[in-house]
Amino acid sequence: MLENGSAVILAGASSAPYPQGRLVTSTAKTHTLFISGVTSRRSDGSLGGVKTASDGTVTLSVEEQTSAALGNIDAIIKQATKGKGGLNNVIDVTVFLTNLGADYAGMNKIWVKAWPNRESAPARTCVGVKELPSPNLLVELKATALIEEN
Repeated sequence: MLENGSAVILAGASSAPYPQGRLVTSTAKTHTLFISGVTSRRSDGSLGGVKTASDGTVTLSVEEQTSAALGNIDAIIKQATKGKGGLNNVIDVTVFLTNLGADYAGMNKIWVKAWPNRESAPARTCVGVKELPSPNLLVELKATALIEEN
């Protein structure tokens, strides 16, 4: 399976756990998979990272939501590649957070677990947004992956 290219890391750049860009050599047998609007939504419509107590109090976890969203991206890539690809094919991610200041660290903790090696992490942009389609969503991801023709 085609890997996600070479990391482009600026000399003297911060210790951010992601490269500033990815350099990918494309061929006629390479396809680009655009993955948009991925959240922690499960196939049954429920949301990962959302717990409702018996009194109706809702607890939200950006870490659980990020993990579930990355799992959904992985599943999309696996389906597109008949099980041959995964998160290692991702070359770029845009992260939308409803509370950038409060939730960045939790999202980033899961990001580093998904891509512990900065050299193999996709390029990433984080954006603070006013709201997402559900008031219970804290994070949404948009990703681009390179897929080798089967």
